[in-house]
Amino acid sequence: MHLIPLPAFSDNYIWALHDGRKALVVDPGESEGVAAWLAREGLQLDTILITHHHADHTGGVAALREATGARVIGPAYEPMPEPLQRVGAGDEVEVLGLRFAVMEVPGHTAGHIAYYTPDIDGAPLLFCGDTLFSGGCGRLFEGTPAQMLDSLTRLAALPADTRVCCTHEYTLSNLKFAQAVEPDNAALAAYTARCQAQRAQNFPTLPSSIGLEKQINPFLRTGEAAVVQSAQAREPGSPTDAVTVFATLREWKNVFR
Repeated sequence: MHLIPLPAFSDNYIWALHDGRKALVVDPGESEGVAAWLAREGLQLDTILITHHHADHTGGVAALREATGARVIGPAYEPMPEPLQRVGAGDEVEVLGLRFAVMEVPGHTAGHIAYYTPDIDGAPLLFCGDTLFSGGCGRLFEGTPAQMLDSLTRLAALPADTRVCCTHEYTLSNLKFAQAVEPDNAALAAYTARCQAQRAQNFPTLPSSIGLEKQINPFLRTGEAAVVQSAQAREPGSPTDAVTVFATLREWKNVFR
């Protein structure tokens, strides 16, 4: 299988997976780039997976479905470009001979889902939309801090070698914030240098991995002493429970420059 991040808009990735004949794409916010890629590679679009309802993740669905006849799969409880197969927690979908488990990961939106498969070419793979980013997480447009922390905690429990395919190239800005939270994190400093070198050559920083994110992503590290201390410095006297720490970090990140 071949895993490809197709760039879209200013910083989106439309993830594509293909076997040389058929392809799936995830969250196609626009259709033109996907259609050009399919034609260039001589591939048939088999399935479109959608993680949540935002337009930069769904805007190309209708045109691609009409042009290719592709099956569309998306979250059970969000407004979606009909018709589609709606799925939720506990469901499985089979695409290109692969079986993806559906995880409900609310927070960024109320009905956000992710797709996880335990083995593609020797390693697990996660399509997580805008829930988990490398070094960060999505804004809380519709969910609560407790919901998002629970979603991230369940993603963090996936195997360490799980490839994290999120849908925005936000890594460098996220790592700038992460270093403000944990300035003495050596793994974070090394990863930042690596990502800066990749972006200097216009290479994607993604996919990341669950194991790496647990070392460098402050939103997965709300129990670490240094992260708790930074949250308390930001909000003196605030409680030290994980939800409060997470909420403080997320509000801080919203205004961080």
